Amino acid sequence: MSNHSPSPKFKRIVLKISGEALREPGSRDTISPKIAGNIARQIREVHELGVQVAVVVGGGNIWRGLAASHRGMERTVADYMGMLATVINGMALQSALEAQGVATRVQTAIEMKNVAEPFIRRRAMRHMELGRVVIFVAGTGNPFFSTDTTAALRASEIGAEVILKATKVDGIYTADPAKDPTATKYDKLTYTEALTQRLAVMDSTAFSLCMDNKVPIIVFDMMADDNIKRVVLGEKVGTLVTSAK
Repeated sequence: MSNHSPSPKFKRIVLKISGEALREPGSRDTISPKIAGNIARQIREVHELGVQVAVVVGGGNIWRGLAASHRGMERTVADYMGMLATVINGMALQSALEAQGVATRVQTAIEMKNVAEPFIRRRAMRHMELGRVVIFVAGTGNPFFSTDTTAALRASEIGAEVILKATKVDGIYTADPAKDPTATKYDKLTYTEALTQRLAVMDSTAFSLCMDNKVPIIVFDMMADDNIKRVVLGEKVGTLVTSAK
């Protein structure tokens, strides 16, 4: 790395990845080792810039608690099953990161000593200070809260400067661009606008937490190569959700 490399805009970030992002489109495999490896490479490149990285991973590729509750399963049980699915994804991501030489710790909100550390805020922060990537799994440990809300909560707890929400589209649109060809992209939004317009990028609990704790959110397309790095270096990628325009 040359001495003229651009410097990162953020020192500590929370990267939110959906479970679906780990699945190869059209494949029956729930986790694609190739995609996990690609995500790990992008995280490694950001980590090598000296940025402290925490990751919150969803579980939708394995189990969707809300969908199961709509089909008659008790919501609490369905949500706990979804939390366990995130642990599987977190372990896969840890394996992919360590294969690339990145020291990684998985911290779980539901205690399971054989596979991960319990979530302890100060320990998580210390890991990051020592140059380890921390992956937060099992959501908040409570039913009725999404992994987006987990990202908002953990970012607030560890003092992250931003949440990077990785999606399959390049930002927030006025409508679903896959369904509405007239949909236009926002470059910047306030939390209030995102909430009142019910832009379904994050749930209202997650948005409210970010608003209360002044944690900006950048929604961007992770499928485009090196986008995580571009966001961290301050390039105008995706949509910024913040307190004021």
